[in-house]
Amino acid sequence: LAPAAAAWAARALGASGAGAALAALALLAAPEVSVGLFGLTPDLLLLPLWYLALGCAATSLRSAPGSARALAGALAAAAAAGLACDAKASGALLALALVVAWGSRAARPHLRTIAPWAALALLAVLVWPVVQEEARRGLPMLRHRLVSTQTQAGFSPRNVAALLGGQLAYVGPPQLVAAALLARDLWRHPRRDVAAALLRASTLACVPLVVLALWSRVAEPHWVAPLWLALPLWLALRADDAQPALSRGLARASLATGALLSSAAIAWTLAPIGPRLLGPSAALRFDLATDLYAWDDGLALVRDELVRTAAAGEPPPVVVGSHWIVAAQLRAGLDRSVLVGCAGDACADFDDWLPPRTWRSAPLVLFVSDDRFDLDPARALADRVAESVTHVAVRRGGVTARRITVARLVSAGRG
Repeated sequence: LAPAAAAWAARALGASGAGAALAALALLAAPEVSVGLFGLTPDLLLLPLWYLALGCAATSLRSAPGSARALAGALAAAAAAGLACDAKASGALLALALVVAWGSRAARPHLRTIAPWAALALLAVLVWPVVQEEARRGLPMLRHRLVSTQTQAGFSPRNVAALLGGQLAYVGPPQLVAAALLARDLWRHPRRDVAAALLRASTLACVPLVVLALWSRVAEPHWVAPLWLALPLWLALRADDAQPALSRGLARASLATGALLSSAAIAWTLAPIGPRLLGPSAALRFDLATDLYAWDDGLALVRDELVRTAAAGEPPPVVVGSHWIVAAQLRAGLDRSVLVGCAGDACADFDDWLPPRTWRSAPLVLFVSDDRFDLDPARALADRVAESVTHVAVRRGGVTARRITVARLVSAGRG
C-alpha cells in the first residue's frame, strides 16, 4: 500500500500520472521497502500514513483558504499524522512537519481560517491517550530509547560509519546520491511554492533522527527512513520539467541497484546461502533469516507440550520466553487463550501485559529459549525445578542454525 499511497500523494501535490508512477517506482527500488524490512513493525503503519498525511495536507494547502475542501484535507492530514504518532514515536516528527508547513509563507493565507487550528485540535485528541499513558507509567518508551539502551552513547566515527553503511545497504548507493541531488534541488525551489514548502518541512523535521543515529551505538538503519520519504514526491513533481532533477543514467542505476540488492536479500533468505558460507559457526545463530524458519519447529514443540499438559488434566501452563524476541514469537504464533510472559532483563511491554508476579505463581511454566540467549531457567525462576527439557534443532542447508529449548518448570515442592 505504501507505493500506492506515495503515488496518490504525488498526484495531490500536483504531479502528473507518469510522475506519480515514478514516485512509486523509486520507493520500490529501495531495498528497505522491497525486501519487506518494515513488515510487522510500527513502520508498517507509519510508512503509508506518512504519505497519506502529506497528500491530504497538500490537498488542503492547494485549495482555496476557507473552503470545505481545505478543511477536509487538513482534518484528514491530522488524522493520519495522529495515527502515525500512535504507531511509532517518530510519527511526532510528521506532526511537527505539518505544523511547520502550515506556518510557512506559502500557507500563510490558511492561518486566517479554521482549517489548521481544527487540524491541530484533532491531532491533540488522537495523540493524547498515548501521551497520558506514557506519563502515567513514568515515560517508559522515552527512557528505553534515550536512557536505558544508551549507556555507551556518544558521537563517534563508529556511529558515522554505522549510519552510512546502514543507508548504503537499506537505501542503496545510487539512491543516496539521488536523494542528495533531490534535496538540494528542493531547497533551491521558490519558498512560496506550497508543495515545496510541505516537502521541505517533512525532510527538515526528520534531521533529529540523523542526530540520534550519530549519537547512539544501538541505532538501527531504519530509524532514519522518514528522512527520505518526501524526496520521491519531489522527484515526481520534477519529472515533467524540461530539466529534471535526476539524470536518466542515475535513475537507471538506482533501479538496477535496488533490484540487485533486493534479489540478493531474497536469495539469502530462501536459499541456503548463509549456512553454506557461515558453516556451523556462532554467527549463523544470529542470521535474521533463520527466524523465518526456526519458529515453525519451535512453536510445534511448544504446542506438543501444551497438548501433553491438557491430556494429563493439569492446569493450563504459562508460556514464558527468555527474551522479548522469543516472547513475541510465542505471542504471535500461539492461540490467544495461552498466557505468554517474559523473563530476563529485556522484556519491553510484556511486563505490563502479563506481570511477572502473575506468571511466577502459575503451577506450571513452559520456559522457552534459544541458543542466542543464555538465560538459565534455574536463575530466572529459582523456586522451580525442571520436570523435563526438550529441544529442537533448526537446520538450514544441512547445518544446525538455531536450537530451541522448552523446559517444563514446576514448584520445588512438587518436583
